[in-house]
Amino acid sequence: MSYTFLQHYWWFIVSLLGALLVFLLFVQGANSVARSLGYTDEGRRLVYNSTGRKWEFTFTTLVTFGGAFFASFPLFYSTSFGGAYWLWMIILFTFVLQAVSYEFQNKIGNFLGPKTFQFFLTLNGIVGPLLLGGAVATFFEGSNFLIEKNNLVDLDSMVNGQWSMVIISRWANASHGLDAVLNPWVLVLGFAVVFLARVLGILYVMNNVNDEDIRSRGSVRLIGAAVPFLVLFVAYLVHLLLKDGFAYTADGTIVIEPYKYFNNFIEMWYLLIVLLIGVVLVLWGIGMEIVNGKSSNGKSSNGKCLGIWPAGIGTVLVVLCLLLCAGWNGTAYYPSTADLQSSLTIQNSCSSEFTLRTMFYVSLLVPFVLAYIVYAWRAIDSKKLDKDEIKTDHAY
Repeated sequence: MSYTFLQHYWWFIVSLLGALLVFLLFVQGANSVARSLGYTDEGRRLVYNSTGRKWEFTFTTLVTFGGAFFASFPLFYSTSFGGAYWLWMIILFTFVLQAVSYEFQNKIGNFLGPKTFQFFLTLNGIVGPLLLGGAVATFFEGSNFLIEKNNLVDLDSMVNGQWSMVIISRWANASHGLDAVLNPWVLVLGFAVVFLARVLGILYVMNNVNDEDIRSRGSVRLIGAAVPFLVLFVAYLVHLLLKDGFAYTADGTIVIEPYKYFNNFIEMWYLLIVLLIGVVLVLWGIGMEIVNGKSSNGKSSNGKCLGIWPAGIGTVLVVLCLLLCAGWNGTAYYPSTADLQSSLTIQNSCSSEFTLRTMFYVSLLVPFVLAYIVYAWRAIDSKKLDKDEIKTDHAY
């Protein structure tokens, strides 16, 4: 295991966590359309109880994603999470609102009323995917930051008898990440993720809730979410393949390369194949439920709506390939629009070889964790939700 292998391995792990996070945003997507999908108070409670079983998975994956970045690529963590803190603080704040809203929306003594907390769930369902999608877009579009590694030579300096603070990375303006939303292509990918989350959320609720009204409306709402998602995603993918990218040479110099991401997919043809498979799976998951909804009132022939699984697997494959394209094959995964040479790569921003090697052995436990998650998921979903469940003490 060379140092280069470990760098590529940990970028794969981080990318996989990011892909799983995008899939798990179905919780946010379902919450954002709960009022139209549930239609009645009872129907909305069914939707919230369906997503309420899974919101911990999304939040935990978000935290793990950040933790993996901190351990394997600490310079990115300090630059993005420390510099663009307004962007990340808004994301985390909406997720905290989500957790609070689930617990208190129908509690006795809730003086704010259920609709207030349901509004918070809708807010998280829109803002969370939008900003997370925008954060992913900055891997291709760049961010406004500066890296000053020369400051490390000042570690031994003292000011007025105290150790001076060494700042390696800083944001180049006072927006601290909010300037990303001024880039129209960042918004295009951000809203693509919003509608993708809605597609996955509708598919999940149709699969998880045993209610004919929700299933029949779900197939109609699915079209309304799938069309803008496909338009936005295709537009961004074409833009990505045609735009100039950020590469680095053998000595670490960052250069602009025309059609860099297109070249990446040609040179890493296996990623292109997996990407196309993922796109087909997403379209298959959407199409099968739209067709089934028209032919059997929202149910498939065996009484279950199974589109979430091909669409979910396809989502993971597509996002994984996009993130790998951003960091592999000599590509700067976090370009700087303020100073080209400050751009981050998997070589100049990673942890030491000892750290990456040690974490490699720890990561061998991941399959066991995933197996437990699958087991817990199946146990939670062993019985489909119905209207009787929302009358229990454990209902949200």
